[in-house]
Amino acid sequence: MILVMAANGNQGKVLIPKLLAAGATVRACVRTEASGTFLRAAGVADVVVGDVSDSRFMAQAMEGVEKVYHVGPTLHPQERAMGFAAVDAAQAYGVKHFVFSSVLHAITTDLVQHEIKRDIEEHLLSSGLEFTILQPANYMMSHRLKSAFEEGVFRLSWSLERYQSLVHIGDVAGVAAIVLADSERHSGATYELVAPGRYTAYDLATTISVVTGRDIAVEQISPDRFLKGLLVDEEGFEYRARLARAISARYSSHDFVGNPNVLTWLLGRSPTTFAQFVQAQYQAYQRADATPRSR
Repeated sequence: MILVMAANGNQGKVLIPKLLAAGATVRACVRTEASGTFLRAAGVADVVVGDVSDSRFMAQAMEGVEKVYHVGPTLHPQERAMGFAAVDAAQAYGVKHFVFSSVLHAITTDLVQHEIKRDIEEHLLSSGLEFTILQPANYMMSHRLKSAFEEGVFRLSWSLERYQSLVHIGDVAGVAAIVLADSERHSGATYELVAPGRYTAYDLATTISVVTGRDIAVEQISPDRFLKGLLVDEEGFEYRARLARAISARYSSHDFVGNPNVLTWLLGRSPTTFAQFVQAQYQAYQRADATPRSR
């Protein structure tokens, strides 16, 4: 059995269908009953709902599990504690392989969420568990394209001139499925997951412009403004704002780039490019815009 943490998150929604299609037995771990209901409706038979930092709940979640895929909730103030608890429970219940989704360049400790993931990596390394660590670059995220499609403006909350590398979530989930299917081959490995290309905001806007056939402007906004546009409630805003401000400061003073060789090797194909991602998202946007709406 494979336990997938944060199963209703960005990665889990893509990974779980891949695992089920491959015939794996999956247990999905989520924090809310609403997420559990959604996953059950999507065909996941075994769903556990609770607080990952609670040792009693983790005992329930780990019972009978052979492999764990742990994704931490990046904007949650208890992310470190949750990661430690997951590792400790996996160790206590004899899990054979622990796969941790970390972040590219976790050693960059002036980024709050990187420091947390670096600490979880160290805790995992010290646990005695068989492990694989995945270190994805920044995700290609559909919400970052919304303003470009709707307003013709691409916005970032850091310097528009700095370069960044990206990766498609589907490719990260694809690697996770490969690793979980062949644990022995990938045990003890740390893999950087990066798509081809290094982009400034202007480069990204040019790509969006080519796909959409319209001029796309670029605008740098404050991290607080970006975060308020992303969140649906104010709970935990100050902690999340601290993370967002740290990201803005780092990405405004340093490039954040990686190399695509490892991801290409793992997938056995060329990774998804930003242009391909934008094309797919724009087609979905056009279909949604053309769908008749009930009055």
